Order: sequence, then C-alpha cells, then structure tokens
Amino acid sequence: MSTAHNNAKVGDFAKTVLMPGDPLRAKYIAEHFLENARCVNTVRNMLAYTGEYKGKKVSVMGSGMGIPSFSIYAYELFAFYGVERIIRVGSAGAMTNDLNLFDIVIAGGACTNSNWANQYELPGVFSAIPTFEVEEEAVAACRKLKFPFKVGQVLSSDNFYGEKWEPFAKMGVVAVEMEAYALYCIAAQLHKEALAILTISDHLIKDMETTAEERETGFNQMIEVALECIKE
Repeated sequence: MSTAHNNAKVGDFAKTVLMPGDPLRAKYIAEHFLENARCVNTVRNMLAYTGEYKGKKVSVMGSGMGIPSFSIYAYELFAFYGVERIIRVGSAGAMTNDLNLFDIVIAGGACTNSNWANQYELPGVFSAIPTFEVEEEAVAACRKLKFPFKVGQVLSSDNFYGEKWEPFAKMGVVAVEMEAYALYCIAAQLHKEALAILTISDHLIKDMETTAEERETGFNQMIEVALECIKE
C-alpha cells in the first residue's frame, strides 16, 4: 500500500529501518554503507532506501524535524509496512561536561516538554524507554568498535531556539534532541522495537558546534553502531 506520505509498496522496507532526521543523510547512508540500495520513497523528498549491509536487508528513511513529522513516518512504517525495529540516528546537543563533540549517546530514556502524548489519554505521565534488547546490542557494538559513548536520558524538545534546558540537566538529562520521545511512545503503542542513537553535534555548556556538512556526513560511528543492530 501507499500513504499520503510514502509511495513505497508493502515489502519495500526491511524489518529494520534507520531514521535520520535529514533525508540527505538517509541518501548518504544508502550510498556509503549499503549494497544494492534502491530508492523506495521520494514523496515530499523524504527519501527512503532499501539495501543490504553485510548480507542483511536494511532500510533507511528520513523523518524530518520534530515530534509531529517523525511520528507520521514512524507510525506508518510500523503500522502499514511491516517494520519491526526503528533506530533513530540523529544529532543532539550535550547538556553535561563529560560529553564531547562526536561522542555517541544511546538514549536509555526520553523526557519531553511536548504535549504530543496527550493523545493517549493516560492518567499520568508516560515514561518513554527504548527496547532493552536493541539498547543492549548498541552498547555491545560501541564497546566492540571502541567508540566513545554514554547511555543516558535525553530531552525531546519542541523548541530549537530558546530551550530552557538547564532544569533538565539538573535532573541528569545528558542531551537534547527532538524526536526520541515520539519513537519510544509509538513503539510501545504498537508493540514494536525502538532505539535512538545520537551523535553530539553541539555542546550547550562548552559553546561548541559542528558544521552543517559535518552533521550530514561526519557521523559515521553512530551509523556503524546502528547497522550492527539489524533485525533479520
């Protein structure tokens, strides 16, 4: 089937989909890491590709920025395209001194300042966590590849500018991004598997940041870790 946002056919996506925010990063991953990659979606230029990595079928698709955009694509992949595991691969801003640019953060939980989860009408606040097995695989991959990483809670913010991140940092939140909370909620809702693996692109304490080019093409370690977590 196709949707208003995706013209792929059922079977075009692998069981595991890597989801960067930037569709050009999806194209970069397909061209530099996958064999026999083919484009399966171009609607709204939200590029998606399916290919192979070390003989395993895997897909990659852009999600756009923020919870509303991400939630549309992640829900459709899980609900309509038979996807079992989504791994967000994106950038994040460090909120702790023990992280440096290009370090990997494995999001062991996500909090948010968004009201997006009100749709579930829960009588409280939902704690958004990843699938433990996928998290465990990512940690093992980081250790095997000897990549610097940290497991911690992240803030999925609705704001890019003017974010009041300091209160969250005082609670031990290590980094800020914009999509992980939605991924974990949707995976819980649909009984699927999910993990967010992030690369530190800027530092809110040390006032450091990467360039746009580095954010598009310089996060290879995070991608390698995610590709070690393919579900066959």
